[in-house]
Amino acid sequence: MIHSLFLINASGDIFLEKHWKSVVSRSVCDYFFEAQERASEAENVPPVIPTPHHYLLSVYRHKIFFVAVIQSEVPPLFVIEFLHRVVDTFQDYFGVCSEVMIKDNVVVVYEVLEEMLDNGFPLATESNILKELIKPPTILRTVVNTITGSTNVGDQLPTGQLSVVPWRRTGVKYTNNEAYFDVIEEIDAIIDKSGSTITAEIQGVIDACVKLTGMPDLTLSFMNPRLLDDVSFHPCVRFKRWESERILSFIPPDGNFRLLSYHVSAQNLVAIPVYIKHNISFRDSSSLGRFEITVGPKQTMGKTVEGVMVSSQMPKGVLNMTLTPSQGTHVFDPVTKLLSWDVGKINPQKLPSLKGSVSLQAGTSKPDENPTINLQFKIQQLAISGLKVNRLDMYGEKYKPFKGIKYMTKAGKFQVRT
Repeated sequence: MIHSLFLINASGDIFLEKHWKSVVSRSVCDYFFEAQERASEAENVPPVIPTPHHYLLSVYRHKIFFVAVIQSEVPPLFVIEFLHRVVDTFQDYFGVCSEVMIKDNVVVVYEVLEEMLDNGFPLATESNILKELIKPPTILRTVVNTITGSTNVGDQLPTGQLSVVPWRRTGVKYTNNEAYFDVIEEIDAIIDKSGSTITAEIQGVIDACVKLTGMPDLTLSFMNPRLLDDVSFHPCVRFKRWESERILSFIPPDGNFRLLSYHVSAQNLVAIPVYIKHNISFRDSSSLGRFEITVGPKQTMGKTVEGVMVSSQMPKGVLNMTLTPSQGTHVFDPVTKLLSWDVGKINPQKLPSLKGSVSLQAGTSKPDENPTINLQFKIQQLAISGLKVNRLDMYGEKYKPFKGIKYMTKAGKFQVRT
């Protein structure tokens, strides 16, 4: 399975390595560095890189590459999913997953990795179990460990590992019993010059924070479950019940977890919540060009579009831009040629616009193509696919829990061509 794991920072330094079977030389990462040089951006490094004797599988998160080294044929998604689980575990343990935090807690990191993989095969990947095996670091615990020479490793085997529900520990008690679910959808889209959609798809997740006493059994039903056709579940979900009734039935893990992730790619189901009107023109004879963009909402069910950020990579021939925004602030970097406009909230009565002129290098021909516009935004209390939770019921316990559902739509890779 996984022989070794290397953690590489943005500047290309290997700052942590862990070996499970035999020690693999760091020189194997040279193939990864070559692929990194060929890729224009960190996100474009191929996730699977074959070498003469190994395969390198990597994920890039929080400005860190997590590179796994394997020697035999393994389903790549299996390894990639495990690497994402490692990142999520570090985030759960330390609050943030950064190079500084990993270096500061290097002992705990090695202890956690030792438990997550046994001889290269996944063993304990549930956060609840890991936290019983290895206590998360606190200032007090660190001081005590330094004085006494003890470690964060727990004395007893986690109760969850001995039960039929390994993701939930036994004997959980809370004074306030609550279950919160966040439906978060990310929309990826490419819009052409005329405003029609070339591609659009939604990546959605339902994240849960469940703090319930005992061993509750939950069922979650949807108004329109047929929307969910391409779905990936947490192991706690009873798949047979979902297949027959389209109801999520599960004994939840304790604390935060991802209940399911889904993908909606049918063009007719993906509504585009914002539009951009643009007029970007460069003249042949003149060293001046015109730049006008207006952002507006559509199909948002009356919800406010907020956190709007517009960015555009201008052509190399652009020297400077003199622009006036109707709201927000804008910055143009004449070195990188990147224009950024922080719009904020969109008021439908007074649409935000950015207008002005573009200065081009004298004597150069006009740019071959117009720049593309990238968009970031957030819409609270709206799932753009139309997914709606119908009801959440609890069985197996007598008390009445507090329940809450929140929806959010945000932009993933949202691009408008001009």
